[in-house]
Amino acid sequence: CFASDGFMFDKIMIANRGEIACRVMESARKMGVKTVALYSDADAASKHVAMADEAFRLGPAPASESYLLGDKILNIAKDCGAQAVHPGYGFLSENEHFAKACAANDVTFIGPPASAIHDMGSKSASKDIMIAAGVPVTPGYHGDDQSMETLQREADNMGYPVMIKAVLGGGGKGMRIVRSSDGLRDGVDACKREAIA
Repeated sequence: CFASDGFMFDKIMIANRGEIACRVMESARKMGVKTVALYSDADAASKHVAMADEAFRLGPAPASESYLLGDKILNIAKDCGAQAVHPGYGFLSENEHFAKACAANDVTFIGPPASAIHDMGSKSASKDIMIAAGVPVTPGYHGDDQSMETLQREADNMGYPVMIKAVLGGGGKGMRIVRSSDGLRDGVDACKREAIA
C-alpha cells in the first residue's frame, strides 16, 4: 500500500465488496494499513464489512445506487481520512472520471492512471499503443475510413472469417464473427446497434 512516491498509506478505502475487498484488506492488514469498507444494504452483514477497521453504508442493493456512486464514495473517503481508494475490479476500477476525481481531491486512486483507463477504453487506441510498443497483435483494419465500401474491401483482402468489433463498448458488446463476404454488412449493422445499446 504505497503511493508512487514511496509514501505508505495509513488508511485506504476499498470501493468494492466480497472476495476482492477481503483480499485487499488482508494485504493491507499485513502491512499495518487500516482499511475502510463500503457496503450496500444487501452486503451489510458481509465478511468484508466485518474485516474492515471502519465501514460505511452506501445505499440500497443496486450498484447504481451504491457501488457506482463515485462522488459519494469520494466524499466518504475524504470524511474518514482515507488517503487512497482501491477500486478492486468492476464497478469503478475502469472509470476514468472517478480516477480523475480522486486525483483532483488529493485521494490516491490505487490503479492505473486516468489516461491509461481512457486509452484502454478504446479498442482501437489500445491496439495502436500495443503496436507502438512492439506487442504482437491480430492483424486487422483500424483506419479512419469506416465506410461500408472500405470495410468490405479490407475484409475481402484479409479473407474470412473475420471478427468485427465496435471501437467502443465492452463486455463482448458490438462483436461479430462474419464467415463470408455477403454477411459483412449485416454484421457491421448489428455491431453498431449493440455498441450504442
